[in-house]
Amino acid sequence: MRILGLDPGSRVTGVGIIEGDRLIHAEDLKLGDGPLPERLGMIFSRLQVIIASHAPDVAAVETVFMSRNAQSAIKLGQARGAAICAAVAAGLPVHEYAPRAIKQALVGRGGAAKEQVQHMTRILLKIDQRLGADASDALAVALCHHHTAQTNRRLPPGVVLR
Repeated sequence: MRILGLDPGSRVTGVGIIEGDRLIHAEDLKLGDGPLPERLGMIFSRLQVIIASHAPDVAAVETVFMSRNAQSAIKLGQARGAAICAAVAAGLPVHEYAPRAIKQALVGRGGAAKEQVQHMTRILLKIDQRLGADASDALAVALCHHHTAQTNRRLPPGVVLR
């Protein structure tokens, strides 16, 4: 199963695609400082191209975390919406994971530091190069979905992990 992981942001959106434990594609979509509607359009259109090029089977995205700054949270929600719409428009099922669930799946602790998650992402995918922070986070989301899907396949019918 080829998994598209997404770490949406209004200035940088992380994109990671894996197949099993193999890296297919990783990229930080740098959106700049232009007007927000233009940046949202860039997320949507760039993801459409990436999806068409790499043909993922499913998408996984991190849920919104609570922010003290309402404007930042709104912009993040809009970036997530643009990314999710690109995946849905391409016919991909979309799965959402909380940040703690992603950390738990990769590091074994829901409160793991960002650096620990990045380190485990490189280890699990057997890659030496440094990745952009957002691309690394997107790959972590994809790995979380991969691990969750593997576990769900081993569970009795009707029992599903989320």
